[in-house]
Amino acid sequence: MFIRLQLIHFFIIWGIILTSSHKSYAITQSSNLQNSSYYYQQYKKDTDSIDIRGYELIRSLYLKNEYSLALKKGLVLLDTSTKNGSTELSILTYTLIGDIFEKTRSYEKSLKYYKNSLELYETEINDKPQAYNNALKKIDSNYVELLFKTGSVYHKLAKSDSAKYYYNKIIKLNIVDQHKLFVKAKAFNNLSNLYFYSKEKDFDKAEEYALKAIEIKKNIGDKISQAASIASLASVYLEQNKYEKARQYYLKAINLIEKNKDGKSLRFKEVFYDNISWAMYNQKKYQAYNYLDKSFNIRDSLREAEMKDILLKIETNHKENLEKEKTALVEEQRKLKEAQEAKTSMLFGVLSLLVLIVSGVIVYNYKLRQRNLRLKLSESKLIQQQNIEKLKSEAQIKILNATIDGKETERKLIAEILHDNVSALLSSANMHLSATKKQFDGESSQEIQKTQAIISEASQKVRDLSHNLVSSILLKFGLEYAIKDVAKKYSNSELTFKVSAQNISRYNQEFEIKIFNVIQELINNILKHSKAKHAQINLKEENNQLTVLVKDDGVGFSTSSSSFSDGIGLNQIEARIHVMNGKLTIKSKENTGTSIKIIVPILKKEKNIRLTSIS
Repeated sequence: MFIRLQLIHFFIIWGIILTSSHKSYAITQSSNLQNSSYYYQQYKKDTDSIDIRGYELIRSLYLKNEYSLALKKGLVLLDTSTKNGSTELSILTYTLIGDIFEKTRSYEKSLKYYKNSLELYETEINDKPQAYNNALKKIDSNYVELLFKTGSVYHKLAKSDSAKYYYNKIIKLNIVDQHKLFVKAKAFNNLSNLYFYSKEKDFDKAEEYALKAIEIKKNIGDKISQAASIASLASVYLEQNKYEKARQYYLKAINLIEKNKDGKSLRFKEVFYDNISWAMYNQKKYQAYNYLDKSFNIRDSLREAEMKDILLKIETNHKENLEKEKTALVEEQRKLKEAQEAKTSMLFGVLSLLVLIVSGVIVYNYKLRQRNLRLKLSESKLIQQQNIEKLKSEAQIKILNATIDGKETERKLIAEILHDNVSALLSSANMHLSATKKQFDGESSQEIQKTQAIISEASQKVRDLSHNLVSSILLKFGLEYAIKDVAKKYSNSELTFKVSAQNISRYNQEFEIKIFNVIQELINNILKHSKAKHAQINLKEENNQLTVLVKDDGVGFSTSSSSFSDGIGLNQIEARIHVMNGKLTIKSKENTGTSIKIIVPILKKEKNIRLTSIS
């Protein structure tokens, strides 16, 4: 299990490096489009035409993600610039069309336009060396980025040789400008990645290029990007089983962003700590679990932040909707009042002789309309409020269910690690001590006996802890035997649990765990609050539905009280049953006991699925 986690995060770390590289590339490209490259600025400086204004319009459409319209206008502008012989504008337009196809993942088409732009660019430099002398000295950003874009597209298409060709063209350039140096660092980084994932697994090349990327980013001063490159180098060492070296480089990466609290840095640190844990685990260092715990803590904090953002967004949308409704209501009342006053004035002028009768009719009509309007507005507001509450309730249920699922997954994972790793190590240590005792002619030393006793106690506690996290009886024998085991464990002279089961078989493992946790929560409520002497748990399968009835003869409670609706445990149970498309019914009164009935559709056990067991 630990190996699976390590491999997942091993590939995640390389994914982050590449993603980081692409994100940096996207930022660079956006910056170029907004501020323009050296090449574009020079061209714009000498040109003030309809064509360049057309290019700026297409560029603005691209920045707004209106790719279809930008592409349509870009192709027209390219045709015009080609006919007019405007090479500079053609270079810019070819590049922009390539960017559009790259954004829409049409990589083959993107390559076509990037290469056309490169061909024109290099032809212009060769044909007019004097005109482009200054650009060559500085190595224009547009040219460097165009090489990187072309290499990146080949990289995405898994055409490694072509990608290497364009990356190597970049690293051979003599660059001193900081922005272009960052592009060069990205080229080194991606070359390292290509050699790492090649069939030959050229780790020496991967290490060489990763170190060069690190050196450039160190000189630039971009700590987050530097940390990502250091971590990619650590992953190279990790793959070669150089665990101590990998651990040291992961720690260097963490030190660079230790004080950073932004989301990107936190995600990096979560993965770095996880991989440090894996490296130390392979070194047989117990501190591995400390770093794994740090990774889990960061992951939990990120989840909590995401949940807070979701709730804040729901609350903000709710307030905005209420404000809009209020504004619309005021406007509608104003219009109604104006219309009514106009009607009253007209009637008063025409029917001046019948002023008393008409006034009475107007007053009556006005009040009637106002009342009808108030009724309609109240009804509309009530419907909208109900819809909003329904959306909030559904969102809260989803969030709560996701939290419960996460807890169950973490509990199961920790239980498996304790059983498969820690318990096995303790048992092995105990066996070695037993073998050592046999080597003594007489009585073995007191320290060995004490050590063996301590290891036995630790092994038992680890086994108990893993069983508490996930019931081994549930995983081995199913829901019926697990519930009977719980009932037997909690029964005593003051409270007796009885279990009845009809037609109960084995079901889907996740389904069994969810139902078991629900029943266990109900049993906990009985133990904590009911003061009952007898409790009954009935399980019954009928018509592809599982019916669970849990009742006791305790003090009961009022289902209409606020404490009932605010109860976290019952809310979690209700949310869980709702997501399982089930039905929850609670019947209780004070001093008359409590009866809780659950009906859920059954998820049958899938064939050929290996069940995880914890003995």
